[in-house]
Amino acid sequence: MHSGFLLLLWLIGVALVQFMPTGVLIGLAVACLAIAGMAAGGRLVRLLRRTRFLLLAIFVLFAWFTPGEAIFADWPHASPTREGLALAGRHLAHLAAVVGSVAVLLERLPVDRLVGGLHALCRPLAWIGLPVERIALRLLLVLRYVESSTVDGAGDWRAWLMGEGRVAGSERVRLTVEPVGVRELVLGVFVAGGLLWWKLG
Repeated sequence: MHSGFLLLLWLIGVALVQFMPTGVLIGLAVACLAIAGMAAGGRLVRLLRRTRFLLLAIFVLFAWFTPGEAIFADWPHASPTREGLALAGRHLAHLAAVVGSVAVLLERLPVDRLVGGLHALCRPLAWIGLPVERIALRLLLVLRYVESSTVDGAGDWRAWLMGEGRVAGSERVRLTVEPVGVRELVLGVFVAGGLLWWKLG
């Protein structure tokens, strides 16, 4: 399937998650984490480790700073609130669903296809003068360099900051442009029809 279409489906899914009831959202978050754990366990662990402070901040800010009924009535000033815990759980479920889906997406899409998909989605912006090809190629170079640094450790970002990083030689890069097939067009019509039906319903 076209990588741009996969990215578009992912973006639509992330947007729709915002409108789901809390029970459905929590179930979806658990399912996303479970699927990501089976399909991209290592990448999921790395993403969760990188977002741990964001997850903690969301929990603390919503649980303790949302007005409402205190969980511990004897310590109302130091207690989280019921309303805050509900909001924290909902926002954490949002983030967990997104992190899980991102882990699967990055595991299944090589860097070349990922950048090619972003290029396909951003191509209409060229009509307003945005240099889409140049941005895509620079993003491809950065992602390739970051990916190689995580594999062999030779290009660690701390070494870059200290001026000790590996200096890359000249490299020829090619931007992958995938053709849009009949399957993507048919699925696109179904997705657009489903969104229109949901919006009008």
